[in-house]
Amino acid sequence: MAGITVTQAKYDELVNKLEYLESTRRKEISDAIKLAREFGDLSENAEYSAAKDEQVANETEIARLHDTIAQAIIIDEKDINTDTVNIGNTVKVLDVEENEEIVYTIVSTLEVNSRENKISNNSPVGKALVGHGKNDTVSVQTPGGSFVLKILEISK
Repeated sequence: MAGITVTQAKYDELVNKLEYLESTRRKEISDAIKLAREFGDLSENAEYSAAKDEQVANETEIARLHDTIAQAIIIDEKDINTDTVNIGNTVKVLDVEENEEIVYTIVSTLEVNSRENKISNNSPVGKALVGHGKNDTVSVQTPGGSFVLKILEISK
């Protein structure tokens, strides 16, 4: 089973969400089902059906979170290497064609955030950068075409 590399902050977020779903949310849904049963005929009870659907969705999310947490490999920031690009690095690159500098943070697929330029190590740009060092030039293949990036700086 392959692990999912995450930061400590993301791991904590997943654990907190799981705890909420298993305790608070599960109880809220149980109470909603109990209340809906009091309305009578369950075959035509929209509140009951909605609460049961919510219960299924909650239990599915709980199972998914258990699986993700079990596979999680937490990155220790002190172990992040800045010699080559990998998860946990912030990378300043130069788009050679556009002569534009861009800063990306390489993260796992669970932590992607395009507004913050957090890209997955499995994205086209992430795949192209991972394993390369400062001053390396990499070609990025995307569905929209290819372009060249030069790695200017790698940091934590």
